Amino acid sequence: MKTLRALMQPPPGLAFDFSQPPGEPALAPPDGVAWRVFANPVSLFVGGVAAVVLELAEPSVRSGVWNGGGFQRDPGLRLRRTGFAAMMTVYGPRSAAEKLIAHVVQVHEHVRGSTPDGLPYYANDPRLLDWVQASAVFGFSEAYHRYVQPLSPFEKDVAFAESQAAARLYGATGAPRSWSAWEALLARTVPSLEGSPILSDFLRIMDTTALLPALMRPLQRLLVRAAVDIVPAPLRALPQLRGRGLRAGETHLVRALARSIALLPLGDTPPEQAARRLAAPHRKP
Repeated sequence: MKTLRALMQPPPGLAFDFSQPPGEPALAPPDGVAWRVFANPVSLFVGGVAAVVLELAEPSVRSGVWNGGGFQRDPGLRLRRTGFAAMMTVYGPRSAAEKLIAHVVQVHEHVRGSTPDGLPYYANDPRLLDWVQASAVFGFSEAYHRYVQPLSPFEKDVAFAESQAAARLYGATGAPRSWSAWEALLARTVPSLEGSPILSDFLRIMDTTALLPALMRPLQRLLVRAAVDIVPAPLRALPQLRGRGLRAGETHLVRALARSIALLPLGDTPPEQAARRLAAPHRKP
């Protein structure tokens, strides 16, 4: 359990105190859905893997992510950096979140190229940003809904609405604002989604990379299967994903793990630090 909670900590070189500055609000409201979803390390891990699966099924996003995203060089660090960025947009003080997002946008400005089929891509293309943003919100909220605590239709809408502040900063101007808008985007995008050897490589990396200690490696593979299990049905039909979901009885195991962690003290993680920051009186400069 302690090891899973460690996945919520900033990666090396990105240490950050979410408890400062006192009183500064985050991009997401503390009484909202995102604060609950991201506080559970199981929904964080499972949702993150599911989001990447969705991204890698889109040809242009796949080329940008795989060619310049660091998954092949250091997948563990790449995942922790992505998790840290998500934590910052949910729990970080607004000024720090805006600064981080501006840096990511600047880096993405140089991520350009062509897919193997010759289709040009540009990481800051609003169409691609909309898909990445939607994939992330779906992945994290669906993982929480399936394995931690069911979300009502209203709460699912709220999850997308709460992501709008960060989406606009990233340039995802058409990102879904509700669950129905997500379903509409998914329906429009499904015809262009496809399997690839890269998708198989990603799942192999997630299964075999030492993200958790050796004794917990079966648990890591279980959580990867849980991620595949929540991706929308059209994607689960892809050859690389077919049969890679949860086996009989494993859904109950993942739920038991996620819900037991939810009952434990978080420790000094970003959600706890952010709660202290907002509880502290705001001192004007």
